[in-house]
Amino acid sequence: MNWRLQAWRNLWRDARAGELRLLLIAVVLGLAGLSAVAFLADRIQAGLQRDAAQLLGGDVVVVSDQPTPEALQQRARDEGLRGVITLSFPTMARTDAQESQLPRTRLVALKAVQTGYPLRGTLQTSVQRASDDRWQAQPTRDLPAPGEAWVDAALLDALGLQLGDPLWLGDSRLRLSRVLVREPDRGAGFMNFAPRVMIHDADLAATGLVQPASRITWRYALVGAPDAVARYAAWAEAYSQRDAVRGVRVETLEAGRPEMRQTLDRASQFLRLVALLAALLSAVAVALAARSFAARHLDECALLRVFGVSQRDMAWMYAAEFVLIGTVASALGLLLGYGLHALLVLGLAGLIETELPAPGWTPVWLGGGVGMTLLLAFGLPPVLQLARVPALRVMRREIGGLRAGSVSVWLLGVSGFVVLLLAASRDLRLGGLVLGGFAGGLLVFAALTWLAVAVLRRVVREEVAPTGLLLATRQIASRPLLAVVQVSTLAMGLLALFLLTLLRTDLVDSWRQATPTQAPNRFVINIQPWQAQAFQAHLQAQGVASYDWFPMVRGRLVAINGRSITPGQYQEERAQRLVDREFNLSYTTHWPEHNQLLSGRWSVGDAHSLSLEEGIARTLGIQLGDVLRFDMAGVLHEARVTSLRQVDWTSLRANFFVLFPVDELASVPMTYLAAFRVGAGTRTDETRPSAPSAAGGSLAAFDNALLARFPNVTSVDLTATLDQVQSVLTQVIRAVELLFVFTLATGWVVVLTSIRTVREARAREYAVLRALGATERLLWRVQTAELLGVGALAGALASVLTLALGWALAHRVFEFDWQPAGWMPLAGIGVGALLAWLAGWWGLRGVLQRPVVQTLREARV
Repeated sequence: MNWRLQAWRNLWRDARAGELRLLLIAVVLGLAGLSAVAFLADRIQAGLQRDAAQLLGGDVVVVSDQPTPEALQQRARDEGLRGVITLSFPTMARTDAQESQLPRTRLVALKAVQTGYPLRGTLQTSVQRASDDRWQAQPTRDLPAPGEAWVDAALLDALGLQLGDPLWLGDSRLRLSRVLVREPDRGAGFMNFAPRVMIHDADLAATGLVQPASRITWRYALVGAPDAVARYAAWAEAYSQRDAVRGVRVETLEAGRPEMRQTLDRASQFLRLVALLAALLSAVAVALAARSFAARHLDECALLRVFGVSQRDMAWMYAAEFVLIGTVASALGLLLGYGLHALLVLGLAGLIETELPAPGWTPVWLGGGVGMTLLLAFGLPPVLQLARVPALRVMRREIGGLRAGSVSVWLLGVSGFVVLLLAASRDLRLGGLVLGGFAGGLLVFAALTWLAVAVLRRVVREEVAPTGLLLATRQIASRPLLAVVQVSTLAMGLLALFLLTLLRTDLVDSWRQATPTQAPNRFVINIQPWQAQAFQAHLQAQGVASYDWFPMVRGRLVAINGRSITPGQYQEERAQRLVDREFNLSYTTHWPEHNQLLSGRWSVGDAHSLSLEEGIARTLGIQLGDVLRFDMAGVLHEARVTSLRQVDWTSLRANFFVLFPVDELASVPMTYLAAFRVGAGTRTDETRPSAPSAAGGSLAAFDNALLARFPNVTSVDLTATLDQVQSVLTQVIRAVELLFVFTLATGWVVVLTSIRTVREARAREYAVLRALGATERLLWRVQTAELLGVGALAGALASVLTLALGWALAHRVFEFDWQPAGWMPLAGIGVGALLAWLAGWWGLRGVLQRPVVQTLREARV
């Protein structure tokens, strides 16, 4: 026999007969979700590598809080590198004073650039609006001329200005000449939430804004030959570690991060989780469908053995058929995944602002490998047993049945599949948690099902049980292994469905709540102590009844337990930055409600104790009882760590690394910080009737009134930031929902396949019962009782494991709080019973109507 030709014939025959339908659907759906995420991740990674130099501003950048040391500049010249220096800092911009109004003011992120900027990427500016009210972007190599300023469009809208109008920066009056549309090295620092103002560095001195206490960031960007850049980066990194050098750090291309990277990372985790669930469900569905396929071909293979076909030819024939099926299914899955990833890119348009490059071949090879592994690892082992069917089965149907596959074959296939899934997850913690949870869940489901069947056999007795329930129980108990397989696989499908529903509802809602919509949208800093009472009275007069109010002290950690510390003593980059810079300290006798006490105690009134945020304590290796020394503007202060706090940074409330539990720190220079929300109920200054009310939509009037009365303070408007974060979450959730639909379909295939695997066995059992006089109504009750019981048990097991996996994912992977719902096991029982009954009604329809003689003749019972 020509096994190659016969493989094609079998493939065509089985496809026409619908034998391969469930196999194809399972592989295509699972591979579509997995490859869609792989295509998306590959394009994002390629885009990051392409744009890394633009995001950074050069091949290497030296960032400092003081003028770039001459030694660093000279070394760059010696290496033949070309560089430019930019200065950036927050400041207040204002308009001209009008006869009837005070000048309007706005916090801006000022950037002074040198000739030659930017070294990487291209500026895009505009001088006119398009028909859709957007500014028409045009690339340019120009820079602001002396006496001119380029600004974000948001600043024009906030201050009511147009191009050509004047703008005051400190003591300088500059003309607005262009709108900044895109700035390649903008970054995502806190300062850059404010509108950008760009000027030429020749104008900076005249503004009078550069003072000894100004919080300026110098960025020395360099480009050149790769070898020279590498040598310079290594030398500059060593230079920044010297004890005499403070406030200098080196950024390379590997350190570049696009805007909203953290959100993208979490979005990728959500999408990869859904894709992993789809792939795991496909594996379960393929294993079940392949076993059912093999069971239906046992008689055919026995007949082929009678005709003299060798085991070798039969093995090659079915292996070739499955390779062909895998090739077709993988191709269809990849095509569907590519189209799905295009929809994901559109759904994440707010996150991915750049034009992504085309995907590479890696997702294709990965997806094709997963598709083939699905069929060869989970589908081929039971099918290969067909080659060992004895010819005697033609006469004796009870021999030559399917047995458990070879352990070595299963281990080899499953190991390959696990490796591919871990590679696709790109996160060992996420992949390990999901794969381990499913593998452990399968073992637990099997053990508990075996126990439940044993208990069921003892509990349900003929004297007390109705006839339908008694027969259903006897059918389940007579084949405990089949019951274990059916309940376990059904529970696996329900586990994925429940976990996806949980992901779509509770976990996503918890993620949304991690950034509350009612968070403060105004942070005001630099409030002087003599202004405190008047400032709080002003807030109350404007309808701001609730606000955070903290003293703020600038301090640098200089010693731990009496020993001086330097950045060079730490290996971690974050630890080096923390030691190298000043950060904000505060003091209060009231425990901040959005903080959680992890260890120690809050020692109210003790000026020589402090509470430390647990993240900074872990980074710097600080423990309870350690004594820290701070330099606060020349005042040295020592205190002992008496408590560690977990700070909810996502609350967007006023938070501090260090809190002293006292009302006052003597002799320490300080200012105040206020954080509050300005909403529709906020009033504007009543002394200025010409200003529209905030309730009418002009929050700018509130800001102008505040800054007119307290011109020295800095007010940061986070309204746009909060809106952007919420918008990003909405877009990510839409992308998750898109994959959610595909994975739900895969889960339904598993549930349906688990029911269909027992179709022929149930047909034979029902035929025997009907031959013995059982009515169709009785058998319908038996079928219903069995399906409801199996579904309820599977639902209970799956819902309990769903709660455990959901908690682990929320706390270990996505890192937000989530409280499991106590009602979920009851809901799981009901949903499991309903889904099993629906799948049974669909999968077993027609069994009770099949003629008894036909069923018994085919089964030869």
